[in-house]
Amino acid sequence: MTDTILVLSEAALAESDVRHVVSLHEDDDVRYQLLVPADTAHDPVTAFVDYLSLGYLRRAWDAVRGKEPDEQVARLTAGEQLAASVEAFSAVGADVTGEVVDDDPIPAVTAWLANDAASEIVVLTYPHAVEDTFHTDWASKAREAFQVPVLHLYLGTNEIG
Repeated sequence: MTDTILVLSEAALAESDVRHVVSLHEDDDVRYQLLVPADTAHDPVTAFVDYLSLGYLRRAWDAVRGKEPDEQVARLTAGEQLAASVEAFSAVGADVTGEVVDDDPIPAVTAWLANDAASEIVVLTYPHAVEDTFHTDWASKAREAFQVPVLHLYLGTNEIG
């Protein structure tokens, strides 16, 4: 029987990210369902602290100024990230499908799990100082909401969030 791994990512996955995820299940018969949220909203204070902690001064300044991403541009960007990630999974021979979802991905995960079973949720994000510290990040929300194991990985690293 084929297991489904639900993958939630805030950015395009690099080959190293995909290899890391796939290596966790290399002896299993799995398929991957990828969800990429369109980043359409920011809490300015949280975004400011997150961007500063990563050294992104321009983005931090934009966050303070309340510069929200345009919804159409955010969906287009998410679509490009999804396409790149699907291509990366396909390049390593993984069975993958995906979709762009709303900015808050938890309702989309809820809807997806209501129709299909997943044996695990893998969340890939950049480090977020505020959300990670106060457990308001996607992985923490998923752990509270679902009866499925949740693994949080940081993009571009082998670090667990």
